[in-house]
Amino acid sequence: MTDSNRTDFTNPSTFILVGIPGLEGAHVWISIPFSAMFVLVILGNFTILFIVKRESRLHEPMYYFLCMLAVTDLVLCTSTVPKMLSIFWFSSREIDFSACLTQLYFVHSFSAIESGIYVAMGLDRYVAICQPLRHSTILTNRVVAMIGLAVVLRAGILALPYPFLVRLWSYCRTNIIPHTHCEHMAVAKLSCSDIRISSYYGLFALIFRIGLDIFFISMSYTQILRAIFSLPTKDARLKTFGTCSSHLCVVLAFYIPTLFASFTTRFGHNLPIHFHVLIANMYLLVPPMLNPIIYGVRTKQIRDRLLNLFLHEGSKDFSWRSGSQTQLCAGLARDKVLGPLP
Repeated sequence: MTDSNRTDFTNPSTFILVGIPGLEGAHVWISIPFSAMFVLVILGNFTILFIVKRESRLHEPMYYFLCMLAVTDLVLCTSTVPKMLSIFWFSSREIDFSACLTQLYFVHSFSAIESGIYVAMGLDRYVAICQPLRHSTILTNRVVAMIGLAVVLRAGILALPYPFLVRLWSYCRTNIIPHTHCEHMAVAKLSCSDIRISSYYGLFALIFRIGLDIFFISMSYTQILRAIFSLPTKDARLKTFGTCSSHLCVVLAFYIPTLFASFTTRFGHNLPIHFHVLIANMYLLVPPMLNPIIYGVRTKQIRDRLLNLFLHEGSKDFSWRSGSQTQLCAGLARDKVLGPLP
């Protein structure tokens, strides 16, 4: 290669984000479902935060972890989707080198935080089912805060080498990133240096983060299932397992696309590049969109509070009916144990 055809991009001032390579003509149409999902992410997660803050009955470890998850999802999406939509709508493809490294760090660190929160929520379900009488003494507010801090520190430390490695490499090929956002390997592959360290560290971080987290969640549910199967009746087993269903749903919604995106990036060399980019975007958008929906639909306390918020004109009637049903159930239970009053 002659010097006239070679451009040195060592620490380039800007990168160019292509968007979805090969589908540039359909960017406007692709932006419709993406922007709809982004709106759902914003509305759903802010609704969860608002409900938990307003409802004192929800000031428990499970809902504290749910709030941490909502904040994480909001940061993860707002760090990537606005730039993505600006590419789709306005062809605003340039991103400053430092902004690219910041976005890269946010994507990897908050993905790790989300994974760690799922482990914490699994721990909460384990204590609630296997040690129900000690739940409030084991998972105190102090312990919940320490778990949250540990999750954030682990994620921040694991993601810290990514921007430093990217800044270390020389970019003598191009500064065009075939992606909608700055992702570690998508940027590292532009380098003309030997990037095996980046590749090895990315694989190590993936195994250390997701591998260990899946292992701990599996261990929690092994103990939970043992406790559930030891219950005397089928109804009790189903009811107890139902308290874990929301957590299981969000875990599957997160880890399935995450693992699929990670492995197709490293091993799916025969797949078209636009497929890789679409999968990477789904992994960033789908879990944050589904999490508040799953917990809103499957958690009675949140569902009832939502009904109370959106049906103001019937709130008094709702409260009256709830109170009447409570009194009726209490009376039936009393009669069953003590017999009917004279």
